[in-house]
Amino acid sequence: MKTALALRHVPFEHLGVLEPLLLGRGYTVRTLDVGVQPLPAEALATADLVVVLGAPIGAFDDDLYPFLRAETEAIAQRLAARKPLLGICLGAQLMARALGAAVAPMGVKEIGFAPLTLTAEGAASPLAPLADGTPVLHWHGDRFDLPTGATRLASTPVCAEQAFAVGDYALGLQCHLEADLRELEAWLIGHAAELAAAGIDPRTLRAQAPALAAPLAQRAHDVFTVWLDRAEAHAARSAA
Repeated sequence: MKTALALRHVPFEHLGVLEPLLLGRGYTVRTLDVGVQPLPAEALATADLVVVLGAPIGAFDDDLYPFLRAETEAIAQRLAARKPLLGICLGAQLMARALGAAVAPMGVKEIGFAPLTLTAEGAASPLAPLADGTPVLHWHGDRFDLPTGATRLASTPVCAEQAFAVGDYALGLQCHLEADLRELEAWLIGHAAELAAAGIDPRTLRAQAPALAAPLAQRAHDVFTVWLDRAEAHAARSAA
């Protein structure tokens, strides 16, 4: 049976709509709470898929959150082994860091629903279902440079680097395509201080979510299905 290991940093930023898709594809899913539970080196190396999830901390906040050093090293080893890896928000930033790219504050928060603009490469990538302008959930204040050897897939007016791919085996997403909008209230509570500091009214996000929940879940299903198809095919070729 295939195994998927999710590295979670805060309880409400979990696999979301991705988890039932993985279970339906025959994965056994294990979630590890980073910083609370030790990083299992063997599981990180041998899992068929590793997903690194988001958090309201910075990718270079090592002095404040020392576990980030070991997590970044584990991500670097996974990338070097060319094994399937998905990074979301902080996860994508840690991937960029592991690949030698800069990660830094944007000076503004990108929080809310907005569509992605796909590059030509992005339109031919698993992100193609998002070319129709379906708004996705953004929730970050940092940005990453495009890592050397990676392919830029998408942008927004606020953040030029929204997604990148390394071959068929690694995908970094700045946006929260995994988020289950039926559980958005947990985000509004968990990020209450950040919303207040940014001057964002949670009532606006709450009002927008119901109409977007179903179409965004479908786009996420479509994107992740195509990416998993390609990542699994890559893994099969590598094992042959």
